[in-house]
Amino acid sequence: MQAESSSTAIDAARQTQLIRMVRQDCGSCHGIQLTGGLGPALTRDRMADFPFDSLVAVIYNGRPGTPMPGWKTMMSEADARWIAQQLQAGFPLDTGR
Repeated sequence: MQAESSSTAIDAARQTQLIRMVRQDCGSCHGIQLTGGLGPALTRDRMADFPFDSLVAVIYNGRPGTPMPGWKTMMSEADARWIAQQLQAGFPLDTGR
């Protein structure tokens, strides 16, 4: 999995959908601002050093034995790579679309 190519594979409309999904669905456990809640914070500072491929795997497959579900029924692996890249860069604000 390569972080560099992930943003080019996801069009702007899908990026907007993914931003909303992360803010709403992931935010229900990780906090609406992704600063933590039931789940840990997903801030840039915390995610920047997390191994990229491991982050993609957690998003896509979840973490067995924890409340973290896998999202592979709701997104493609390319979507998971895009989200991981955004988390490591500092997740964008909700676009309101």
